Amino acid sequence: MEEPTAQFSDEELMDNFLAMDDERIQLEAPEFEVEPLPVGFEDATALGCSCLAKEEEGNTAKMKKTTIKDKVEAFHLRKSLNLLDKLHEEKDLFIQKTRGELRVCRQRMDLLNKQQESLAAEISAERDANNMAAMSRLQAASRRLHTELENEKDLQSKITAMLKDSENAMWHIEIQKGQFEDFRKRNEEEAEARQRSLEIHAAQQLQKEKETLERVERNRLLRARKSLHVQKELGQKHQKLVEDAQRNHRIAVKFLKASLGRIREREQEEEMESRKHMKRRMDAVLALKNSITASRETLKKFQAWGQSRAELAKQKALTEKEVILAQGGDAFKHLVHQRRHQELEAQKRAFEEEQKLRKQEIVSRILKEEAEEENRKKKQHPPSKATDGWTLRDKTWKYISDFCEGKTAMPASHLLRAHLFRWQENEIALHPKPTCLLKAISSESMQMDLGSISTEEEVLAEPDIPGLWSKEYKTHQVSKKDMEQKPVGGTKMDKDILARTMEQLRSGVVHKQVVSGREFKGRPFNSKPEVIHFKDFDIGKVYKKKITLINATYTINYCKLVGVEEGLKDFIHIDFDPPGPMSAGMSCEVLVTFKPMINKDLEGNVSFLAQTGSFSVPLKCSTKKCSLSLDKELIEFGSYVVGETTSRTITLTNVGGLGTRFKFLLDSEFFEMEEPQPIMKISSLYTCEDKSLYEKIITSLSEQQLDINESSPVDIPSRKESEKDETEIVPAASVITMAPSEEQAEITLGEVTEGEIGPFSSVKIPIIFTPVIPGEVQTKFKVMFKNSQCPTLYFRATGIAVDVPVWVPRATVDLKICMYDRLYQDSIIVHTRSKAALRLKFEVCKELRGHIELVPETGYIQAQSSYSVQLKFLPRHSLPEDAGKYFDENSRVLEAPMTIWVADQNKPVGFTVQAVVTTSDLEISPLEINFGYCTIYEAIRTEISLSNLSLLPQEFGFVGLPKYVDIQPNDGFGTILPLETLQLDVIFQPIKAKEYRFELICKSEINRCFKVSCQAVGVHPPLELSHYQIKFSATALCGTTVSRLYVINSHLSMNKLTHSLPRIGSEEATPVGPTSFEFLPPPNSPITISPSVGTVLPGKKCLVQVVFQPVLPHEVILKEAMQILNKEKENKLFQKETVQRKETWKPSMPVVRVHNRDRPTRASTPHTQELHRQELSVSSNEYQAAQANLARSFQGKFDRIVVPCVVASGDIKDRKELEPLSFSPHNTLYLELWCPAVAPSIVLTSNKGNSVLNFGDIAVGHRSIKKITFQNISPEDLALEFSVLSPSGPFVLINPSKKLCSGESQTLALSFSPRESTQVQEILDIITKRDTLSLTLTGTGVASMITCSIEGNILNMGYVLARESVSTTFKLQNESSLLIKFWMQLESLSRKRDETRQQLPKFLTSREQRTEIVGTQNHNGQSVFSVAPVEGLMYPGKAQEFTVTFSPDHESLYFSDLLHVVLFEKKVFHQILLKGAAREHMMFVEGGDPLDVPVESLTVIPALDTEHREARSPSPEAEEIKPILVTLNYVQFDTDTPIPPATRELQVGCIRTTQPSPRKTVEFSLDGVAWLQHKGFSIEPSRASVERGQTKTISISWVPPADFDPDHPLMVSTLLQLRGDGKETYKVIFVAQVVAGI
Repeated sequence: MEEPTAQFSDEELMDNFLAMDDERIQLEAPEFEVEPLPVGFEDATALGCSCLAKEEEGNTAKMKKTTIKDKVEAFHLRKSLNLLDKLHEEKDLFIQKTRGELRVCRQRMDLLNKQQESLAAEISAERDANNMAAMSRLQAASRRLHTELENEKDLQSKITAMLKDSENAMWHIEIQKGQFEDFRKRNEEEAEARQRSLEIHAAQQLQKEKETLERVERNRLLRARKSLHVQKELGQKHQKLVEDAQRNHRIAVKFLKASLGRIREREQEEEMESRKHMKRRMDAVLALKNSITASRETLKKFQAWGQSRAELAKQKALTEKEVILAQGGDAFKHLVHQRRHQELEAQKRAFEEEQKLRKQEIVSRILKEEAEEENRKKKQHPPSKATDGWTLRDKTWKYISDFCEGKTAMPASHLLRAHLFRWQENEIALHPKPTCLLKAISSESMQMDLGSISTEEEVLAEPDIPGLWSKEYKTHQVSKKDMEQKPVGGTKMDKDILARTMEQLRSGVVHKQVVSGREFKGRPFNSKPEVIHFKDFDIGKVYKKKITLINATYTINYCKLVGVEEGLKDFIHIDFDPPGPMSAGMSCEVLVTFKPMINKDLEGNVSFLAQTGSFSVPLKCSTKKCSLSLDKELIEFGSYVVGETTSRTITLTNVGGLGTRFKFLLDSEFFEMEEPQPIMKISSLYTCEDKSLYEKIITSLSEQQLDINESSPVDIPSRKESEKDETEIVPAASVITMAPSEEQAEITLGEVTEGEIGPFSSVKIPIIFTPVIPGEVQTKFKVMFKNSQCPTLYFRATGIAVDVPVWVPRATVDLKICMYDRLYQDSIIVHTRSKAALRLKFEVCKELRGHIELVPETGYIQAQSSYSVQLKFLPRHSLPEDAGKYFDENSRVLEAPMTIWVADQNKPVGFTVQAVVTTSDLEISPLEINFGYCTIYEAIRTEISLSNLSLLPQEFGFVGLPKYVDIQPNDGFGTILPLETLQLDVIFQPIKAKEYRFELICKSEINRCFKVSCQAVGVHPPLELSHYQIKFSATALCGTTVSRLYVINSHLSMNKLTHSLPRIGSEEATPVGPTSFEFLPPPNSPITISPSVGTVLPGKKCLVQVVFQPVLPHEVILKEAMQILNKEKENKLFQKETVQRKETWKPSMPVVRVHNRDRPTRASTPHTQELHRQELSVSSNEYQAAQANLARSFQGKFDRIVVPCVVASGDIKDRKELEPLSFSPHNTLYLELWCPAVAPSIVLTSNKGNSVLNFGDIAVGHRSIKKITFQNISPEDLALEFSVLSPSGPFVLINPSKKLCSGESQTLALSFSPRESTQVQEILDIITKRDTLSLTLTGTGVASMITCSIEGNILNMGYVLARESVSTTFKLQNESSLLIKFWMQLESLSRKRDETRQQLPKFLTSREQRTEIVGTQNHNGQSVFSVAPVEGLMYPGKAQEFTVTFSPDHESLYFSDLLHVVLFEKKVFHQILLKGAAREHMMFVEGGDPLDVPVESLTVIPALDTEHREARSPSPEAEEIKPILVTLNYVQFDTDTPIPPATRELQVGCIRTTQPSPRKTVEFSLDGVAWLQHKGFSIEPSRASVERGQTKTISISWVPPADFDPDHPLMVSTLLQLRGDGKETYKVIFVAQVVAGI
């Protein structure tokens, strides 16, 4: 309101001007030049008032040239002036506003003063009245006014001071503006000078532009002339080219005609040849027909012979049965044996026939392959003759011949049918009535399966013309023309040429008319009259009419007569002289002459052709007809006093050209004209309301009329009586009701009732009304005509006979539909014919006086005038009880009689008030609504029905609704039609937890109220959801869309003042603490909620993930799979029937019986569908194929799912096992999900459409690659992206791609390399802009778990005779679930064998291991050890047995090798050390300390054969003694415990051999046993024998003797002799010593 007063001094203004930002100055004069500043210019330029003063004093001095500094100074001054103007305007506006506020303040003060004066007067008055209460109230108001007045005075003083300051500031601004006045004037002069210079410059520039424009125009004209010259030359050249082309065209046409003539001659010759060829074919077809007839007769004979044979067999069986029974045997058993024997014979014959058919099929396949090979060779070297010249018939014959030869894989069973079809087609082509051949081939012959006839042996039919059925036969080729005759109207080419020619001719005649760029469209000429109509013509006469054609186009046009239609040429003649060119608007005349020859209506058109198109004028010719009508259908005489006579006339008009005879008579009378009257038609007697009733009885009346016309005159009275009886049955409200005979005499016809009516004439017939008895009179009349084509016309006359001169025009006052408790008014007009004034009294029946009122009750009506009385109708609800008989409760119609009493008259005048009284009630159902429990986060909707019980529409509206209630539609407002019921939705959403009780008020348009009581309980649950509605994006089938929400526990405190507490209605609040929830999604829904159960702590929230994954329903997939399975079954059944159909041709009875046995199987196929449905599983091929088909044809789906979430107090972790939480059903939250599913853009075409790619069990460390193919089925190209697989995982995408075109398929390669024994699963997403295809990659890494039956991994083969072999077995058990491939490898055969042999022997480098892994080998180069099998597969849980064979070729104790068990070609899983020893003799000694090296010397190679071995064998005297060293260590302890002796063992064995030997045992013996015992040695046994394949142990123990010296070891020796197949001696050296124990 207030604004601080601003006063500006000169210094402040100048400071403000200097502080402004510098702006770029645009020099206005283009010729402006910058000169150096003159000396002392700074002293001459100053700011503010001093600058202006110096300018005034220096007016006489010469003005110097403007510089840049002057421009800047002028710019700042102009800016200062603008600022002053702006400040002046603002201050002026503020002053005006302040003055207005001051004025308003003064007015308020005046008003307060006046109010104080009036209050003072009132206070004095109340003080005088001693009214203390009013006085205290007035004094308080006076004090308040005084306070307001003081406030206003203060405000006035402030506004006055503010106004004064503003005016001072305004004066100061005016003074400053006056100081700058001179500069303002000079600035305006300079602006005018600049404007003048700009105008001069613009005029000069305009002159230059005009000159340039004239120069450009001259150049344009020169170019136009040049272009015209060039176009003229081009036109001459074009004309010359056209002439040359026309000349060449004429020459070409001449040669073309000659060529066409030669071609036509050649075609005629070919046509003759074709006809001859077709004649030969017809003869062949007739011959075939005769053959078929003969074959049919033969078949009939065969059938008759078969029947007779069956009868004979039956008789024979009966005879045999009788014989057997006569002999006392079992006839049934004999017949069973005989039948079985016959069936076996039949099966045997069927088997032979089947073998024969198979041989034939094999031969036919071989021949077919040879034929295809020949065709392939022919196609590789096609003939030079072109086939493009073949006609349609030639191509058809070629296709049929190829089809018959089997090129199109036609079954052999249809071969003969193809020949029949070929001959049938030719027969149809040559003879238009192909009945002979079609009738010859009966349905019985076509039902036989001709395909089973063997083409080599069983085909009996042969062609009459040799070579006709041969594959090498070729039809006669007719080139460039079809073998058939040309159709009527020419070929398609002739029709096209004719149409093209006609179009060219029309284009030369008809042209488009374009005037001023506007093309004329429409009818070129208008005709006056528009239709040429010859009415009511006579045969033999000539009629002429002229019509005028007016040119309606834009310019000159022509008109030419085309003619009339074919049906009018015999009767219509057109005289038309073409006028030539006609300007727009001109006209010409056409004379049309019509000479009728037949009495028939004609219609057609007269066609003309104009330059812009054709047009026609309609032509009609109408015969003479009778067109009769009455001028009125109802004659109302009105009210007449009894005894008066009046008349009305009715006019019968004939507008047709044919006259007839008529007769007026009563409707009840019957009159027969000279010609028979047609069946009664609907006439104008009935009104619109009565026609429907008439249509119902017209049938019976028509039948009665026909019966009357056919009966004799004697029967006419009886007919009338029957009609009279029937009319009495019709309800009284119908107008067909016949009046009594007395009333009919009051309205009669005049003297003229019949006569002739000519064409185009009318007749008036008088109708006379003579009232006799007071009341209403009604009579029906009809008009009948002699012309049978004229229908009977009906009319009626009504009149009212009254006996008083006062009458009411409206005998019934219809108030239409009225409501209870509503006022309705109407005016009743009363007329009088009396010549004197009458007093009238209006009376209402006593029953309705409380509802109807006539105002005034008494009145006077003047002579021969009218009187108006007011009718008031206010129906009460007691009307049905009060009205009594005047009110019909069913139809709710009120008919109340009203009476008008006339003075000096005994008979009153009456009229009736009629109304339909209806209620204004609106019925609401139900009247009480219980919403139950509802949370504050949801809304409950219920339906109520609003019914209108009234017969009138009513507007309604629910008013005063609480803010937590909503009614839809239209917010509870609308219009309800009569007797209509509307369904309204009441939506209740509580805002807090409490018990709600409220009413819904519905008001009608007449302000009636209808109430509905409602109650509900508001619930504030302890948990809430962040979202109560989730709208998923469109998700592809089998795709996944994830949405997240939070379950929030905001209940932190029990303080109800800070926030609302969770509770159920008015119950106690829920305590603060952990709260659990559980989502309950519907079963079989595509929704997954994780976690579905959880606990939320106070003040915390829990993240919940909702996954939408649309899938196809299982039942739908099963249904589709069943269809696929049934289709496959049908195909298999069809193939089976095809094979069986071949067998039906054979006359064998068992085959027919087998065919019959198959029929019940096929019929029972539908009963097994349920069994197949149960057999279908998710992993079946049909199920996967059905799922893929449905995914491709999926059109989209939308589901709305509501998921309840129940809430309970407490933590789910605290509950005991199987103890449910106490969930309250009232605290349930609801989550609404919108789930739109769409068709996928990419689908899998491999893996049966399954998105789960299971690599199965793969061994750890190995790799498996699988491929999967997918296709883009969307109409657009898609860019592909792939999700990143785990870098440390076993899955790898080998060939990713970036783009997939529409309809294209692509194959992805995925590898699986497990690193550990575990099951792995990953998701690979193929991402497009439309959707995402998820592939689930699963695989299991399996460790190779194999156990060996050999303990210690050492397999010792024992001792074997040299050059013999021994075998043993061991097993490897596969204890894993993986199929394992194994290889067995020997170390001696490895590639690294050469490298290891270059190293030093083990006995030189290692004390622990003396022998090599690969020991002594055979000298013959073969392996000492061999294993079988070398490779193979070990199935899960199975054991594999291996055989190891030891085959030494010389004697050695150090045969060894290492067996490697290699799995999956690269992993060495197990190693087995193979050992063995070989001897030349069957005995051996084992044990003792080693004395030799385990490596053979390469210099000594013993002979391998027996001869050399015998030559080198020493003599017995020179027998070699082999040493054996046995060391015994006696351990002596310091304790007194007994010391065990030192023990060693030697093994003496006998080798099992297959060679014959004189000795089967080995005997051994030790020498000097007694002496050894003296030395402390004990040897058991010293002598024994050993069987083959067994060993004997020699136990050696030693105890130091008494004379033993511990410092000197004891060394003794003895001889061990072995006798078997030879003799060997061993020197056993015993070394014994005593060692100290630890």
